[in-house]
Amino acid sequence: MSLPLTLILYNLLLPVGLVFMLPGALRKMRARGGRWSDMSERFGSPAPEKQAAIATLSPGAERLWIHAVSVGEAGIAIKLVTRLLKQRPASGIVITTTTPTGHAMVEEFAIRHPRQVVVLYSPVDLPWVGLRFLDLIQPSRIILVEAELWPNLAFAARCQGIPVSMVNARLSARSERRFRRLGFIIKPVFQMLDRVLVQEPSDAARFTSIGVLPERIQHTGSIKFDPQGAEADPAQVEQLRLILRQAGIGEEHRVILLASTHNGEELLLARRILPLNQKHGKLALLIVPRHVERTGSILEELRECGIEARRRSGVASAAASPASGLPTLLVDTTGELRAWQCLADIVIVGKSFLSQGGQNPAEAVMAKKPVLFGPHMENFEALVELLLKQHGAVQVRDAGSLERELESLLADDMRCRQLGEAGHAALRAHEGATEKTLLALFS
Repeated sequence: MSLPLTLILYNLLLPVGLVFMLPGALRKMRARGGRWSDMSERFGSPAPEKQAAIATLSPGAERLWIHAVSVGEAGIAIKLVTRLLKQRPASGIVITTTTPTGHAMVEEFAIRHPRQVVVLYSPVDLPWVGLRFLDLIQPSRIILVEAELWPNLAFAARCQGIPVSMVNARLSARSERRFRRLGFIIKPVFQMLDRVLVQEPSDAARFTSIGVLPERIQHTGSIKFDPQGAEADPAQVEQLRLILRQAGIGEEHRVILLASTHNGEELLLARRILPLNQKHGKLALLIVPRHVERTGSILEELRECGIEARRRSGVASAAASPASGLPTLLVDTTGELRAWQCLADIVIVGKSFLSQGGQNPAEAVMAKKPVLFGPHMENFEALVELLLKQHGAVQVRDAGSLERELESLLADDMRCRQLGEAGHAALRAHEGATEKTLLALFS
């Protein structure tokens, strides 16, 4: 197969881009708990023990390579693999991730499946690196979660007859416009996909517009929104309930959760919740930032507005203390958001006030919690439209509107329950998406 012009241009520009991106990538990796030794994996040289583990994965059975960028995609991959291993227990699976937080989450899952799942950092998309990964893993198929597609790897897999599929795929209107402006470069890459399984019908039209052949696209719904198998671990919920008690937050408190917040949102939202505590009393604040390395700066910002937050990591071994003012727990650990949402009374979605795009509200909605988010939910347009249409969530214009909406909900328990129930009902359209995805992949 001849090398497309797109790849020639891509490979000319990629080394230059890597040189500029590398310092920032290394700083981010170190800040999020990564190690220098992880870089060898990214260039196709995992540690000998990892290579040995891959070599012994389910001998003689099919071997899958699943790529999940970060925590959100990792959660989807875990859900898919859990169902897959029940149906096809002889499968061997290599999961690659890009971020240390996503890697840690999948590593914890892999510990429970030592002979079936191996976790690596994703390769840099240089031609020889992708070839080394393919030679090491020898996958029967490659499955990409949501949207990340590497041109060199896709081309190498196609040359070797390895099908590449994208699952739980979504494409926002903004991304579609950006890709279409680069159509002559983008289309040849997306045409290399063998199958694209999309979350919404609107995603199908958008992927078609950027080069995916219509017959290769199938609407399966969202694995993340699929209520089947999405329940939080009851043992983890009870463990975190104890953490709340040790932080001075009891059954008498109504817990407001700030979920996956980004820079500046914690202080902005906390300032709006403080006056409500003075009016209603017995409120508590639970903050789960998107990036836990910001914990120190968040604690400082909260102190400036009179809130002494406790770290989740420092509570487990400490005795319970009486709460005063607005009791606040700052979660500086990962992989717990789903369980924390079960313990909240109201959930506010981050990255929707001071940043563009929003975070995924689906897990909170599936937990039947009243969910609020700000004006910037561009990454989840279809889901937001569905929830608002079914009165299953509330979108506000700004932080001032949020304060008024919160006050209304705190004064109306019946409305809170109705909002949670309506949101959960709206997501039933995605019920069975995990099963549909597996059927589409292996039919």
